[in-house]
Amino acid sequence: MSVWTLGLNHTTAPLDLRGRFAFALDQLAPTLQSLRSSFATGRHPQVEAAIISTCNRTEIYCAAEHAALDHTVGWLAESGGVAPALLRSHAYALQDDEAARHVFRVASGLDSMVLGEAQILGQMKDAVRAAETVGALGSTLNQLFQRSFAVAKEVRTATEIGAHSISMAAAAVRLAGQLFEDLYQTRVLFVGAGEMIDLAATHFAAKDPKAIAIANRTLERGEKLASRFGGEAMRLADLPNRLAEFDIVVSCTASTLPIIGLGAVERALKARKHRPMFMVDLAVPRDIEPEVKALEDIYLYTVDDLAQVVQQGQANRQAAVAQAEVIIDAGVQSFMHWLGQRGTVPLIQQLNAQADEWRAAEMARARKLLARGEPVDAVLEAMSRGLTQKLLHGAMAELHAGDAESREHTAQTISRLFLRKER
Repeated sequence: MSVWTLGLNHTTAPLDLRGRFAFALDQLAPTLQSLRSSFATGRHPQVEAAIISTCNRTEIYCAAEHAALDHTVGWLAESGGVAPALLRSHAYALQDDEAARHVFRVASGLDSMVLGEAQILGQMKDAVRAAETVGALGSTLNQLFQRSFAVAKEVRTATEIGAHSISMAAAAVRLAGQLFEDLYQTRVLFVGAGEMIDLAATHFAAKDPKAIAIANRTLERGEKLASRFGGEAMRLADLPNRLAEFDIVVSCTASTLPIIGLGAVERALKARKHRPMFMVDLAVPRDIEPEVKALEDIYLYTVDDLAQVVQQGQANRQAAVAQAEVIIDAGVQSFMHWLGQRGTVPLIQQLNAQADEWRAAEMARARKLLARGEPVDAVLEAMSRGLTQKLLHGAMAELHAGDAESREHTAQTISRLFLRKER
């Protein structure tokens, strides 16, 4: 078996290109079915597959008898509406031990924009559950991901990799604090009601702003989140008319198109008499039209813009990174050993079946002798001799066959298998 991964992330591809390949959680199942169907029409009908898609990365993991990276590139390029050559220029394609090392580093938070962040682990587990739901996760990928989770747990337990990490939400609060001297005087709007907005709202609520509001497509879900922070909920359709009320806007939805346009922000600024607005777009694809950033009195940050903030203090964590890499190296070696053994499974099964057949034959012969009244010791002697002859017959035949060179090779193999001393 071979495992491979194709991906692009915040270090290899710009935000807008990543947006073309972003899949919401509820899109993973049909997308995986489409991917596996594309393989079924070619030479790889039994491909295992899983897709991890976050604001910082989209990665496809596959396992099959032979790697099919070119096919995977072609499928992903087509799904994003770009040329394969463009995708290749911004993507990484990894196979076997390199693919294993990568997924272990991702799970451990070493490949994240926020070094050591723990959110990616939950996102990976969601991806695995989605693959399991559609039957796309076989024994090889399941083993790879379960081992990655175990390695991540060991890294977080044995090192301080996440001790000083700054989340995206905390970084947004820090930047907002640079624009507004007193955050408790601000009114904050959160657009969406998912995990990232929940995290952001928790951080901003700790600063005790004047007002908090949640705008969401589903009012009930927005109300549930707003109630936790003593805020109000409103429908997404009301957003353009109420945008001017808020000093801070944080958006992260699964929309495939921007939901806050240039015109709406211009009207909001006019109504605010050009008092500044701080906006954070954590969505991929974007929730806020990029042209908004050019407006005076607008301070718009995307996930990529937050990179410098979240990487502060990284130098202090290099010792923890080195420790984590040692743990990951051991995990990779263990997985590759397991993967290599998978190739011998059919042979082991055949050996066990042959041995059971010999044993059953000798047992049947022994029972017949006992039934005829033969002495037990004589029957046991005959049974042990019969088993020994069956076990050694193939080795003996090989020793007497072939030329001198092949007999010498056979002799060394037999010595190693049958004559090694117990340690």
